[in-house]
Amino acid sequence: MYNQNQNQTGGSSNSREMKQRLSNMKTEVANSMSISLSQGYNGDITARDAGRIGGEMVKRMIEFAERNMNGGSNMMN
Repeated sequence: MYNQNQNQTGGSSNSREMKQRLSNMKTEVANSMSISLSQGYNGDITARDAGRIGGEMVKRMIEFAERNMNGGSNMMN
């Protein structure tokens, strides 16, 4: 049976690694916007700032995916 904590490549360590990468990206984006984040709970930041951080993360992930699709060709051009 497939364990929801495991991905198809073999384990939850890959999932933990991805969560850590996303957390690092969130911190990097927040720092670039001069938004202070705490380790763990960040419910004290405004919805606007949270949206700015999330929006920039999505933008960067899309740019990364576009650069790496089909050996680096960009489908949008």
